[in-house]
Amino acid sequence: MRGILFDGEAALAVDGLGTTSLEPGQVRVRIGAAGVCHSDLSAINGTLGQMYSPPFVMGHEGAGQVVEAGRDVTTVEVGDHVVIATIDNCGRCAVCVTGHPTLCQNSKLGAAIVKRNETGEEPGPGDLPAYFTYEGRTILGFANTGVFAEEVVVGQGQVVAIDKRVPFTSACLIGCGVLTGTGAIFNRARVYRGESVAVIGVGGIGLNAIQAARIAGATKIIAVDNNPAKEGFARQFGATHFVDSGRDPAVDAVRDLSGGGVDCAVECVGHTSLMADAVEMLGPGGNMVILGVAGMDATMEIAPFQLYQNKSIMGCRYGSARPAFDIPALVDLYLDGRLLLDELVSATYDLAELDKALDDLEAGKLARGVLDLS
Repeated sequence: MRGILFDGEAALAVDGLGTTSLEPGQVRVRIGAAGVCHSDLSAINGTLGQMYSPPFVMGHEGAGQVVEAGRDVTTVEVGDHVVIATIDNCGRCAVCVTGHPTLCQNSKLGAAIVKRNETGEEPGPGDLPAYFTYEGRTILGFANTGVFAEEVVVGQGQVVAIDKRVPFTSACLIGCGVLTGTGAIFNRARVYRGESVAVIGVGGIGLNAIQAARIAGATKIIAVDNNPAKEGFARQFGATHFVDSGRDPAVDAVRDLSGGGVDCAVECVGHTSLMADAVEMLGPGGNMVILGVAGMDATMEIAPFQLYQNKSIMGCRYGSARPAFDIPALVDLYLDGRLLLDELVSATYDLAELDKALDDLEAGKLARGVLDLS
């Protein structure tokens, strides 16, 4: 089958990929569409370190149809349309049963992340789940998935059945950008009606933070980007104000517009200087949420006194998502016309056109680009 393989130097379109046989609790999904995310670029340029040693199959934002279910699978059936989540949690430990599956350390991926964070050691062979085969060897899929391929094998905890009225080209975006951006607002910062929000970076994740703030009832939603062409996107998804940070000092502008500082600031770019700016944008009691992925060795300098008035800096992995709950809820919001998904898709590409999709992404031309594999 076809797929995109990163060999350590370049992303290559290859034929001849296979998948491993199903183990109990696993499903095989025929991919219908896959979103192209900045994290895919980070996997190529080394921002994420060597968490995934090449070669590996790229892609992590996918949707498709279940074509085979292994023994003990109870959550989906053959024929179901599903969104694929990157986390594979056990569903039984303390963090899982209390609604925090992104913190689960019982999956291979969770244990590997803990090992790297605590010891600095990169995962070795066997530390991460590997369900693809290529040229006689078993290889990894990026972010526990590898959806830039015609089929994938994943754990049943990673797939959530959705209404078949949602096109795959829109549904795939839920798997990362939508869950992450909306989750920062709904699950982590828990924005309340009448509050004010600043979103730094109007890309795929930023747009979803903006529309989540709108849905949550925020009355002042300030989008910040150094590309003035992003203003139209930002306002379409719910921004009430736009700050061109390439022209105006962003911190001063946000504080002026919000009357002294916002209740929530979300950094979606991954630059530590912007994270520091986001803290300065906060009013008393405000929360800053870090969504952007900085380099492994990046550091942020901040004066502790800046947090004195009950301000908080929040890490946020994958929108603190609870896929089995959040994905159906987001689909309901989409079907009700409140969550914009179709409008996120700026362009679709064939699998062999990944380079063009990545170039368009880097050039800021897209809300989201999607590989159509249907």
